[in-house]
Amino acid sequence: MKDERSVIHPDAIIGKNVTINPFVTIDKNVIIGDDTYIYPNVVILEGARIGKNCRIFPGAVVSGIPQDLKFQGEETLCEIGDNTTIRECATVNRGTAAKGKTTVGSNCLLMAYSHTAHDCVIKDHVILGNATQLAGEVEVDDYAILSGGTLVHQFSRIGKHVMVQGGSRLGKDIPPYIIAGREPISYSGINIVGLKRRGFSTEQITAIQEIYRILYQSGLNNSTAVKLIETNTPDRQEKQEILSFILSSQRGIIRGYLE
Repeated sequence: MKDERSVIHPDAIIGKNVTINPFVTIDKNVIIGDDTYIYPNVVILEGARIGKNCRIFPGAVVSGIPQDLKFQGEETLCEIGDNTTIRECATVNRGTAAKGKTTVGSNCLLMAYSHTAHDCVIKDHVILGNATQLAGEVEVDDYAILSGGTLVHQFSRIGKHVMVQGGSRLGKDIPPYIIAGREPISYSGINIVGLKRRGFSTEQITAIQEIYRILYQSGLNNSTAVKLIETNTPDRQEKQEILSFILSSQRGIIRGYLE
C-alpha cells in the first residue's frame, strides 16, 4: 500500500506487501524488501537497501549523506537486514569511500534518536538504546546491547554478547561476553544473564569467566595474561574468539575496574 501523499522516486524498487504511510520520501536508487512497514514522515535516501519485514518509525532518516568532511559525493550504500526495527527519529548514514557502505544486520532494534554513522558495521540481533550515538566505522558484533545514551568513539569495536551500561562513553574496544560500565568505562563482569538466555551452558560460562579472571583480575599485564590464557585454559571456540578480538584490537581494550 502506497499513500498518494508520499513522494516515491520512480526508480525506487518496492517489494511486495510494503506499506508506505503518508508523507514518506523515498529517493532514487532505493530497494525495499517485502512486507516492510514504513510509518509517516520517514525519509529514505539514495543508496538504501532495506530488507524484508522491517519497521521504520516516524521521523527516521535512512541512508543520509555521511557527516564526514572527506565525503565527496561518491556512490555508497546503507544496508539494513531483515526483521530490523528503526524507531522514531533514528538516523543511519550511508558509507564513504572508506568501506563503501554502512551495514545494519538482521533482527536489530535501533531505538529512538540513535545515530549510526558512516561505514559502521552492526551485525545481527543488536540493540542500540535510545539516543545511543555511534561515530564513523564503529563495529558492533552479534547480540550486543548498548543501553541508552551510550557514546561510541570512531573505529571502536564492541564484541558479541556484550552489555554496555547506559550513559557510557566508549573510547576503547570491548571484548566479547562481558558487561561494561562505570566511569571511566571498564570491565564489570561476565554477561551471565544474557549468555544463559542465549543457550550458553554452565561449562561455557565458567570457561569464559576463567579467561576474564586471568585477563582482568590476576594483576598481569595484557600481553602476559594473553600468553597464560593461550597455554593454561581449554581450547574452545569462546577462547579463540576472545583472543582473536584482543590481539586484533587497534585501540586497545577497556581496562579492569579499580576500586
